[in-house]
Amino acid sequence: MKRSIIFTITTNIPSLFVLVTCILSVLCAACGRNTTSEKKPVQFELPEIPVMLSPHEKGAFVAQHYWDKFDFSDTISLWGEEMKAEQIFADYVAVLWQIDKNEAARSILKMLKTAETACNTTFTRFVALCEKYFYEPNSPMRNDEFYIPVLEYIVTSPTIPEVDKLRPKNHLEMALKNRVGTKAADFTYTLSSGDTGRLYNIQADYTIIFFNNPDCHTCKSMREEISSLPLLSEMIQSGQLKILALYPDEDLTIWQNYRHNIPATWINAYDKNQALSKKNIYDLKAIPTLYLLSHDKSVLIKDALSPLHIEQYLEYNNQLGSFTQ
Repeated sequence: MKRSIIFTITTNIPSLFVLVTCILSVLCAACGRNTTSEKKPVQFELPEIPVMLSPHEKGAFVAQHYWDKFDFSDTISLWGEEMKAEQIFADYVAVLWQIDKNEAARSILKMLKTAETACNTTFTRFVALCEKYFYEPNSPMRNDEFYIPVLEYIVTSPTIPEVDKLRPKNHLEMALKNRVGTKAADFTYTLSSGDTGRLYNIQADYTIIFFNNPDCHTCKSMREEISSLPLLSEMIQSGQLKILALYPDEDLTIWQNYRHNIPATWINAYDKNQALSKKNIYDLKAIPTLYLLSHDKSVLIKDALSPLHIEQYLEYNNQLGSFTQ
């Protein structure tokens, strides 16, 4: 059954792209249709899904054909005051979270290619939306595995000026570090006693790296959430799970004054040599940041959305009898 949807926008374009929007609006007439000032509701039609597909196949089908009937050249309706296109994009990201990351990457690349072919204005705005939803620290839909194909498309595109590739190249370099399925970078940490340890020497089925700062209110809330979640608490008590609470900054006075607030069952440490920040070993674009590692320190979750995200992951994989992603 075909569905015709009129979307109501619930989010705003980031201020970073306001100037770009103003400049590109002058160029909208070159992109094709609807260049008059008359506004009309943006109608968006999802693809008709074949009934014989399995639930997994249906998700992949929707992702691959999501934009088939979308008019990328209709710049006035899409990028007017109500920003209809952003809600359509947000719903698209929700679909991506339900499918395999490789299928998601194929869908994203198809979307970008279609947008770039149709209209440079729309392509630029879709790249901006990708950064907002896939990369920004406060996005509840952030995901490096979605952002990497976007960055790879940009840095290899022959139509994008080299100067405009500098920032995406930096983002890509960081996104490729400590990817899900790869071994996490090892590092040395220091305890309050002055003793040192290494990430790879932590003996546990699972390790959470909790990059935190004592002055951070969100860090306090996240620490309390970790302690309140029943499965995580049970696994910590049994020794299956170790928490490495790591302070990556320089001001040790703050850390020393706060260290007694960290649970005694956690490893509370700091980065004495500042290797994490100076060498960019981990992508710490925001504090706090959570990583979930397996027994051999393979990355299971990079930059977890929340402690609950980790607990749900462990619960789901425990039901399957496997902790592989």
